[in-house]
Amino acid sequence: MDETQSGGYVDFAYESGVGGGRPVADTISAHRSEGVRPLAPALIAVYDGLTAPPRVEQVRADSPRSLIDALSTRTYQVSHEAGGSLPYTVIREVVENFIHAGFDEVVVSVLDDGRTLRFADQGPGIRDKERAFLPGFTTATEEMKDVIRGVGSGLPVAKECLTFSGGTIEIEDNLTSGTVVTISMTSPSSPGERPTEAPKDDFEVPPLTLRQKQVLSLALELAPIGPTVVSRELGVGLSTAYRDLEYLAAHGLISSDDAGKRVVTDLGVRCLDALFGR
Repeated sequence: MDETQSGGYVDFAYESGVGGGRPVADTISAHRSEGVRPLAPALIAVYDGLTAPPRVEQVRADSPRSLIDALSTRTYQVSHEAGGSLPYTVIREVVENFIHAGFDEVVVSVLDDGRTLRFADQGPGIRDKERAFLPGFTTATEEMKDVIRGVGSGLPVAKECLTFSGGTIEIEDNLTSGTVVTISMTSPSSPGERPTEAPKDDFEVPPLTLRQKQVLSLALELAPIGPTVVSRELGVGLSTAYRDLEYLAAHGLISSDDAGKRVVTDLGVRCLDALFGR
């Protein structure tokens, strides 16, 4: 990751370092064609309050897959630094939907001390917003499925995770074209709110780094997985991915089959439930 100053923005540039497969779609792969502008950067606007302009970062990447990786990771980092607790899995599921907009004028706004994220684009929009939350409804093309699953599971998974954690998700039309998706999860310690008492459980979450939590979430979402998938999705080396998987396995959070592919155990699901519910 290269951090530079560009035109008043903090500029985060990411190199994918992985092979791409076929182009995603004309609007997405145009940056690969000679004489066509590169993939436009995404913007993250962090609002410390609505009485002052936001702090704006540019997130750049050299391919659609690496832009999804970079924007998901950076949005997670910024929102948690601001005090939010929205899960990485939810953020990534929403970010992946930018592929349907061809990554056209992507802006992620961080509001309410990181507890609310607003994802805006100027693509074709979502006409049937109710069915967008139902599994199986998708407009993903074959080319898009080189980058995302494309089976209509993204927004349903995000909604289910947020509902479980006491959060919300809304889809609206942008001002002239495109879509705005807003996800929010209110902190139980917010002023004027009484935290609900968590059910008693003898389970104790083992010490996990942020990346290990992300790996555990990926194991639930993309199971079965191995070091190659973790390396590609999180942008880390294969040896780092392997060590994280071994650490999770040593704590009984994932298990592996004869081929070395890992899946989340019941204990791992309880761990994720505990983490998401915090």
